[in-house]
Amino acid sequence: MAGAEPLPFSFMDHCWILIGMMGAGKSSVGRALADLSGRPFWDTDQMLQIKLGRSISQIFQVYGEDAFRDHETCLLKSLTAESAVLSTGGGIVLREANWSELARLGTTIYLRAKPDTLIERLESSKKKRPLLLVDDWQNRLKALLELREPLYLQADIVVDMDDENVNSAAEAVLNAIRKVESD
Repeated sequence: MAGAEPLPFSFMDHCWILIGMMGAGKSSVGRALADLSGRPFWDTDQMLQIKLGRSISQIFQVYGEDAFRDHETCLLKSLTAESAVLSTGGGIVLREANWSELARLGTTIYLRAKPDTLIERLESSKKKRPLLLVDDWQNRLKALLELREPLYLQADIVVDMDDENVNSAAEAVLNAIRKVESD
């Protein structure tokens, strides 16, 4: 991954924003993309946990999903468009107001993965996902993806994650960004 060509200036002055379902790899690919590009890595879920002093699961449990989404929108509004990689929560696309904030901040990149890939990754994850704390979480995940997919597809760039490891996924995202810039 070392020795990547410098990116054109126009892409250097704003965020690369990773959107997609839980389990798509937004945080892990985001960290690798930040390392690859020399950009800082930001994560909206981590920022909210620090700001509110609770885990995402606790925030959902104590305040509920609507309040969590309110905090998420406020956080987006507080960010400035900088040369960074920003990983977002999977539901950030649900609020129309968030789309204008995402556009203000930079380029949105949908990390797309099939339901089977997401299920496999989430089964091996230690991280608890508040929206999946139900008995039939696999079907809940599929329903959430079906609901959100049209929103995710509004992204500036779509990169498939199914057959990628973290490093190759980060390289695929960087190549997709470069391709869009050169068009």
